[in-house]
Amino acid sequence: MGALALAACQGSTLGTVPGQSINPGAQPTVSGEVIGNGAVRVGLLLPLSGGGSATSIASAFRNSAELALANFPNADIQLLVKDTGGTAEGGRAAAQAAIGEGAELILGPVFAPAVKGAANVARSSGIPVVAFSTDTSVASRGVYLLSFLPKSDVNRIIGYAGSQNKRAYAAILPNDAYGAVAEAAFRQEVGRVGGRMVSIQRYTLNGSDTSDLVAKINALVPNMGQIDALFVPAGGGVPPLVVQTLTQRGADIGRVKFLGTGQWDTPQMKSNPIMAGSWYAGPDDTGFRSFAQRYASRFGSQPPRNATLAYDGVTLAAGLVRSAGQQRFDLNILTNPDGFIGIDGLFRFRSNGENQRGLAVYQLTGSGAQVISPAPRDFRSGS
Repeated sequence: MGALALAACQGSTLGTVPGQSINPGAQPTVSGEVIGNGAVRVGLLLPLSGGGSATSIASAFRNSAELALANFPNADIQLLVKDTGGTAEGGRAAAQAAIGEGAELILGPVFAPAVKGAANVARSSGIPVVAFSTDTSVASRGVYLLSFLPKSDVNRIIGYAGSQNKRAYAAILPNDAYGAVAEAAFRQEVGRVGGRMVSIQRYTLNGSDTSDLVAKINALVPNMGQIDALFVPAGGGVPPLVVQTLTQRGADIGRVKFLGTGQWDTPQMKSNPIMAGSWYAGPDDTGFRSFAQRYASRFGSQPPRNATLAYDGVTLAAGLVRSAGQQRFDLNILTNPDGFIGIDGLFRFRSNGENQRGLAVYQLTGSGAQVISPAPRDFRSGS
């Protein structure tokens, strides 16, 4: 079918699957908030009462979903907004409510415990889930993750480094679940590009205490002359501290390329001159800039970077309703190997529930970031 485009403002050009008329018949009564008035019901499960950052995320995702419907002409769906509270029990109850009210697809939840709870209900009902969690342990056949997964970032940046003749690698990784996933992908990809592993250091952060991180950076100093690429996937203040500490220790970093992930895609990193020349992988940000402008115009605030997940999830659902008729949410449609193109570019769902994204590679300049390897627009041709 080719990559199915999820167009932002002019509607979707999704698909060439023969459509069929949609006749849902009598629908159950809906309780709670509904966005849209189409014939096909889709559950939107968010941590509305989760408190703190969870509630902020829920609000941004809910707004993004509304924006998606506003920008998709004649979308024939209605979103049943349900609160998970961010918990497994909340996810289970929210999924039961949405499915009981006729939802044919679940978008969300955001957090892994709620995804597990919702998945148990959805699986027994034969309803697919497109969740926003980054925890691949909750992915499975029928439970697909739309989020930005560490493996995609690692494969893209190490693959690019290998193409640029980087052969000797080291890594500084957080000693947590994210670090474990990043390390596994890192080891595999370094081997694939024919590189060799010189050193891997795992650090623990205790609040603002960076002493363990500094100790692990210091442990790398004797090996710096042997490597030409250093992978630091975490964002925030970690990468600048790595560069600063190595410089203070007199390490030879002139020939070492610092490599990162989409966690580096922040104004603070882009404007930090100490990071100039470093590379990181991330989604094409052209679509996000346009999305953020429309979001701010409608809601009066800037969206978080991951708010596009809800937008793309809703647009995917609406586009499949338009293009695929009664087959709209079949698993073979959702796992179409040609994938889809959303706000953040090319993506597709794997049969195991994980996803693959077409990412760009950026170089930090000290006052921004420039694309040095564009994101692919087609999984088959890589362009």
